[in-house]
Amino acid sequence: MDFSFTETQGMLRDSLARYLRERYDFDTRQKMLALEGGRDPAVWKALAEELGILGAGFPEAHGGLGGGPVEHMVIMEELGRAIAVEPYLDTCIVGGGALLAAGGDHAETLIPAIIAGEVIIGFAWAEARSRYNPARIATRASADGSGWTLDGDKAVVIAGPYATHYLVTARTAGNPGDRDGVSLFLVGAGTAGISRRDYPTVDGWMASELHFERANVGPHALLGREGKALPLVEELIDRATAATCAEAAGTMRRLHELTLDYARQRVQFGQPISRFQVIQHRLVDMLMEVEQAVSMTYQATLRLDLPAAERARAVSQAKAKIAKGARFLGQAAIQTHGGIGITNELAAGHYFKRLTMLESRFGDQDHHLARLEALMLAEAA
Repeated sequence: MDFSFTETQGMLRDSLARYLRERYDFDTRQKMLALEGGRDPAVWKALAEELGILGAGFPEAHGGLGGGPVEHMVIMEELGRAIAVEPYLDTCIVGGGALLAAGGDHAETLIPAIIAGEVIIGFAWAEARSRYNPARIATRASADGSGWTLDGDKAVVIAGPYATHYLVTARTAGNPGDRDGVSLFLVGAGTAGISRRDYPTVDGWMASELHFERANVGPHALLGREGKALPLVEELIDRATAATCAEAAGTMRRLHELTLDYARQRVQFGQPISRFQVIQHRLVDMLMEVEQAVSMTYQATLRLDLPAAERARAVSQAKAKIAKGARFLGQAAIQTHGGIGITNELAAGHYFKRLTMLESRFGDQDHHLARLEALMLAEAA
């Protein structure tokens, strides 16, 4: 298996890394989080117009650069290093993937708008009782003479406060847990009947709880076939999970670097604590977790185009390992820093918070280990 990057992928990484290093340092990020909405919209426009990276994973026929999962991985790893609060995953990977799969007028109109930085998509799939299972949803969609009407609630919709559209899963038939009957809708954020409760997450992102009450979304909101969207939703979540692994790998690498720098500067008993054997062992263990996270991310990313069972197995293997490694590395970093590590003024605590969120996004370690078990039992049967 070839793990080398192309020249274009290397240039993509270098240009994004340079931009983030120069214009998205920790102090700048802190100022952005204090702004109304918890972000600076100019950054998203810069990613579109100055760097052109929002089109990296889209086909050239839609105005993109013709890339795919590896390009997404490169971008997410660099965004993770900067703990950037930019909705690339939900908009370009999940939303863009759904539009590409659906095709038609939605793809022709909205993909160029995503690439231009004019559209942001929030992925509204989770519910209070879904527990990482996209089939266990109670939100309903009913057809009437004017299109589709949505009723229900969605939880933790990242980028919900400033999204222009929501990608919503809803039942058009069946009961929560049934594989049949799940449909996918693209809904304008300003649609009547949608109410929001916005809040900041522990790591500085903004999210929303969405409530749909007789929200008429029109006749063209349905993406794909009615009641048959679950395989596509599962694929989108797997691709998003692999991208989350890449982001976590970037975040872990940067937190290890910050911890190593601190250990070299912090003096105790007349010498830097980096000279203490127990600290050296801890830093090496942290570096091993970083390298394993990168390797597992590569493995999952390169298997995203395989059949569903093989794809799911690779993604769950990566997420389970990285969730465990992220927790170990984050805790080790805070222990090495001591009390100052959880202060708001030091970057390490913010990286720790981001890793804590990434650990459980799209499924925690227990969820993915259980999914692996189910997949292996099904294969054996």
